[in-house]
Amino acid sequence: MLKKWKNKKLLKNEKGLTLVELLAVIVILAIIAAIAVPAIGNIINKSKDRAILAEASNILAGAKIAYIDGSCKAEENVCSDTELKPFVDGIELDSGTKVTYKDEVWSINYPKFSNMKTDLKLKSTEVTEAQLNEALTSAGEKPATTPETPKQ
Repeated sequence: MLKKWKNKKLLKNEKGLTLVELLAVIVILAIIAAIAVPAIGNIINKSKDRAILAEASNILAGAKIAYIDGSCKAEENVCSDTELKPFVDGIELDSGTKVTYKDEVWSINYPKFSNMKTDLKLKSTEVTEAQLNEALTSAGEKPATTPETPKQ
């Protein structure tokens, strides 16, 4: 009888976790968080950089349409942010954004290139279409396809 009572009392006291078990769980969760948080941060930064590259590609495509439409400064072959605005929907153009067509080469000056943080970062805020397409390809994105520019 006494044995039954002791066994019952021991089982009654073992309902919760001990302090050591709780600390072990907290340490394991902290290790998982220490690994996961930087990995997620890098994924977020890389997706932001891809978005900047995609925006630049869309701006370049809009500039080609604006150029064909005659909305850009023909004598300078430059499309500024104000001239590009009607041809680029959904992208906020910073002042200083301009697209140039010189010697049959398109180039874009896009200030947001300086905001890039990952290995996709470009060396300059002004790049040619070929450099932009190369950066998009290395980022795993497909460059925007646009028609050939007519010779004038």
